[in-house]
Amino acid sequence: MARKIKKGDTVKVLSGKDKGKTGEVVTVIPKEDKVVVRGVNIVKRHQRPNAQMRQGGIIEKEAPIYVCKVALVCPSCGQATRVGFRFLDDGRKVRYCKKCGEVIDK
Repeated sequence: MARKIKKGDTVKVLSGKDKGKTGEVVTVIPKEDKVVVRGVNIVKRHQRPNAQMRQGGIIEKEAPIYVCKVALVCPSCGQATRVGFRFLDDGRKVRYCKKCGEVIDK
């Protein structure tokens, strides 16, 4: 099934403690319907020292957020929008902005 939000997209958070923030999608987790957005939903984790991290401590990292809590920011109109799919003349299926009608995938 086609995904409306992909890695590298710019999204805006619609609800929660980070409402209104924008960021780039770092990871998409399709099985859980979640995405990891850079700079959003920062959590603190207590890390033990191990081979990779010589020094333990409290580290901050991005946690996944549900896809329904974010909206894609259209590259052409710059607004948070819903995403639709359409077929081009050459038969490719592409995403498009429902507000301005511009194709998102080039």
